[in-house]
Amino acid sequence: MIEWIQDHAWASWLGLAVILALVELASLDLVLLMFAVGALAAAIVAGLNGPVWLAIVLFAVVSLLLLFLVRPSIVAKLHAGPTLTTGHANLVGASAIVVEPVTKLGGRVQLHGELWSARASDDSTFDTGHEVRVTQIDGATAVVTLPSQSTPVSKES
Repeated sequence: MIEWIQDHAWASWLGLAVILALVELASLDLVLLMFAVGALAAAIVAGLNGPVWLAIVLFAVVSLLLLFLVRPSIVAKLHAGPTLTTGHANLVGASAIVVEPVTKLGGRVQLHGELWSARASDDSTFDTGHEVRVTQIDGATAVVTLPSQSTPVSKES
């Protein structure tokens, strides 16, 4: 067995890389994956008939560099949480159509096909048919403001 490993060092390193990658699937910590890539680097050296000491050094160097330089950024990105806005936060920035005049005290808008209670974010008044922009959601009320260019929208749409 030892003789076969010495004669087929590239296959041994490749087998080690596969085993490490498979065990990584169970742990999902990205540590063993870095060592698997190091083993692949060593397999390349062994496949090119490089000396055993060079394969071992390359395995150690590549694995440690990946472990300390690459893994932290990957883990941070994976643990950062979702970047997709969901729920009411998704409505901020959306445009709505005024269906009942909106003042600082109240009104109604059609937002993503639903009727919402609304109020102006300042002392503005928005007439029926105007397009407004949602600046925040306060409970069940859309706080709206005038977009850069507001034009009345026909009620036929």
